[in-house]
Parts: sequence; structure tokens; C-alpha cells
Amino acid sequence: MDLVRVEEGSTRFFVPRQDTSSRFPPGTARIFYNRRMELNRDATVLFTSVMKPSGYLDAMGATGIRGLRIASECGVPVTINDHDPDACNLIRKNVAESGMDIEVTCRNVHALLAERRFDAVDLDPYGSPAPFIDSGIRGVRSCLMVTATDTAPLCGAHKRAGIRRYFAQPLNTEYHAETGLRILLAFVAREIVKYDRGLDPLFCFAREHYIRSHFRITQGASAADRTIERIGYVHQCPRCPERVEQAGVLPEPVPCTRCGIRMVPIGPLWLGHIQDHAVIALMLNSIVSLKLHTARELNLLLELLSGELPLSCHYDYHRIAKYAKVSPRPIRDVIASLQAEGYAAGRAHYSGTALKTDAPLSALISVLERADSP
Repeated sequence: MDLVRVEEGSTRFFVPRQDTSSRFPPGTARIFYNRRMELNRDATVLFTSVMKPSGYLDAMGATGIRGLRIASECGVPVTINDHDPDACNLIRKNVAESGMDIEVTCRNVHALLAERRFDAVDLDPYGSPAPFIDSGIRGVRSCLMVTATDTAPLCGAHKRAGIRRYFAQPLNTEYHAETGLRILLAFVAREIVKYDRGLDPLFCFAREHYIRSHFRITQGASAADRTIERIGYVHQCPRCPERVEQAGVLPEPVPCTRCGIRMVPIGPLWLGHIQDHAVIALMLNSIVSLKLHTARELNLLLELLSGELPLSCHYDYHRIAKYAKVSPRPIRDVIASLQAEGYAAGRAHYSGTALKTDAPLSALISVLERADSP
């Protein structure tokens, strides 16, 4: 295998050489490594450095970079697993080169997680994490981390695949990144409560072609009941921008107050907070102590998350301005106007034109119309 040496954070390791002329170079190598996911891995290193689990499983290691970085940069005991013998050989080579004491296993991940438990389990599969969530839950003690790269099914572009994989109804709206993230969270929640366990989202975000989530696992039937209470739906009018949140495991019909027609339910999805502000604050304080190549981008992401409203949808500012037949002013002015009228309003971390607010649609349109008046 033709290998090249690369560096992420303060960790150096070998990866298979890729065909850089390809439209997707990572897909040309025998063992997968995607440099574009470095911020994802930087975020995991930063999160793990503040959470300090007693042990960490990189369940689908590939080159082993995620586990190598956790061991090297966080000082946490690490196990790296992959079912592919070639990947395991590369992981062992990288571990030997690092000089660190890291356990490497070459196992089917479902079998491994059925036999052993780890304080932290990281599921970062190629594609959908749905087939691995149940095993991850059974094998984790306190901290579960999940990456999903199948954003088209989660966000409604491939609706039937989203229904099959997550047993949820997505919808390709302007806020599909938010609902895709929350559908994933609700899927994990529905999988864990059957074991009389619950979860708290600590650090979750949507970015480019993937969704990343970090959970604290809680124990007991009461924790499971509290988790179920966070499940619900967003109902979207198919004719106008009206939408409304609804708590509950099963959706109930909701008519649009503007059009009178039945709104379309999206979900089940997670309602409410998807960040733990204490954890985000610790990460912001710790970012300067680590060598992270994406530190600037990650710092901006964390700052946006720390101030983001816990709402399950947003308005695309340009679309809502077009609907209201007004010329869009700077979005910060509209946010300030909404706040002056007593509403919560702010930006979203995944889109520069996303406007989150608890103001009803009529109030938002009134603010836009007044801002457009001479």
C-alpha cells in the first residue's frame, strides 16, 4: 500500500495515497481518510479534552486518526477498532509510529459492543449511522458521539430513504439542516429509551455534508421519560411560510392559521436545547490550549452555538422578505427590531441567511414591512 504521512493537530500518521485528480479523492484509496472532516475531528478532540472520559472507543477507525488524536492530544485511554484487516494493519503501523499505548481490535463493531462497554463510544461510519446506534448505546457508559454523512435522507432530499433509515418524515424546507439534525437526535433518543436510559445533547451541529452530535447518557426510567418528553414535530404549511412546533410522540393534525389547510408534520424530531452551554463555555476556554488547525473556524462555530436559540426551525431571511414583498435590510437590523419588541431573535450556526425567532409569522412580517417603509 502506497502511504503518505500527514499531520492533524499535533499528531502525525500515515494514510493511503489518494488520486487528487478525482472529484472525490478519499474514495480512490483502499482505506478511507477525508481531510475535509478535520474540523469534525478537531471538535471531537476539543470536546473530549473537556469531558475527560475514562476510556474512548473509535469504533470505525479506518486510518485510526480519530483515536490516535484522542490518545495523543487528550491523554485518554483509547481503543481503535475496524473490521477490515488492511485498515487494522495500518492502524497498528500508526500506533507503533506514535509510540503510544493504544489497543487495536479487528472486530465486527456489533460483536465488540455486545461484549464490552466503554465510557465514550464514537460512531463515525461512512454514510448512515442508523444501523450502528443500537449497538453503540448498548456498549456505552456515559458519552456517545455520532456522525451522519447521509444528509440527503435526513434533510428530505431523499425522503423515502429518510423514512426507511430513521422512521421519520423529513421535508426539504429552507430549514432542512436544523430538522435533519433534530431527526437524528430523536432517532438516537428513541433507540435509547427502550433500555430505560436517557440522553442529553451536549454539543451538536450541522455543517456542509455532515451532522455531528455528542450526548451524555443518563440512567433510569425517569431519565428515559424525560427524554421522551423532548420528542415532537414541526408542522409546516405547504402553501405559506407558517410553521409551528408540537410536542408529543405522535403528531396531531394542525391547520394553518393563514391558509386554513392541514400542515405537514416533520419528525419525530428533538425539541428544545441541543447544546449544553456549560460544555460549550469550557470548550471555548480550552481551545487555545490545543493545537487545532481549524481553531478559528471552530471558535466561530462555538460562539454561534452559544448564542443560538433552541428553536427547531428558522426563516430564510431572503425568502421571507420576498414573501412579504419587501427589500431585505441587514439581517442584524431585523433581529434588533424583533428583540426591541420583546421577541427572541438570532442567527443559526449553519446558514448566513437563517433567522431564528419565537415571533409569530405575522409579527415578523410587520417588522419587515416597517423596516421597508421610507
